[in-house]
Amino acid sequence: MSTNIFSQAPKKSESALVNGKKIYYEVYGKGESLLLLHGYSMSSKSWKSYVSDFEKEYEVYLIDLTGHGRSEVFKEDLSIKAVAEDLNFLIQYLKLEKVKAIGFSFGGDVLYQLALINPALIESMVTIGAVGTWNVNDFPHYLETYTYENLDDFPWLKELHASDAHIRGILHQFQNYVVYLSDKEIQQIQAEVLIMMGDDDEGMDFDEVARLKKNLSNSDIWILPDVSHGAHEGENKEEFVLKAKKFLAKKPKTDGE
Repeated sequence: MSTNIFSQAPKKSESALVNGKKIYYEVYGKGESLLLLHGYSMSSKSWKSYVSDFEKEYEVYLIDLTGHGRSEVFKEDLSIKAVAEDLNFLIQYLKLEKVKAIGFSFGGDVLYQLALINPALIESMVTIGAVGTWNVNDFPHYLETYTYENLDDFPWLKELHASDAHIRGILHQFQNYVVYLSDKEIQQIQAEVLIMMGDDDEGMDFDEVARLKKNLSNSDIWILPDVSHGAHEGENKEEFVLKAKKFLAKKPKTDGE
């Protein structure tokens, strides 16, 4: 069964030149537009096994974010806002006026920035292990471990990316992973948001989780017990898919509701 899922061919795939960079994407299914965004150092391949869960209700877009997968390597220092700007250019290229979205970790941080750049674009979104604010310098052991010298400890990097240059760029740019949302910026986000995470996610600051929830007027929070960073994966996948679909299917609230 899993073989059929992973061998499934997209109805469209392309490396589009947007904002001076080549960004790779694949499209599956039919319906409302749904973006699935991967974590840092991952690629759109990490969402392949979820396509069959969403493609009957949605036109699913798997996107290799800037510097990852089959998109162009990093040309400049990592900026989450700049990655979101590249994604917004791709969305304009694709002529998508409204989207729903799911973003894991880095992909979730990108979605929060995209919601500020293009406020009317995202109707609803699910973010997993991401609250829009994160600083790699708060986790020095990540910087010590996550290096090219330790590449053998991360064999999946070679499976997900097009070249050694991608891997080197991703590992080098990790030191620049700093993103922050002010209270005012959070309050400007119009999309309905499901904030999902595991309570054993060592990379999450629960004060930041609370601040995000307090300032996001249209939001729900789902914290899974005894679960780490990839809260949507493994034995949680089925429950995640059901809950995400239910959340994304809700009709957007109108002013006054």
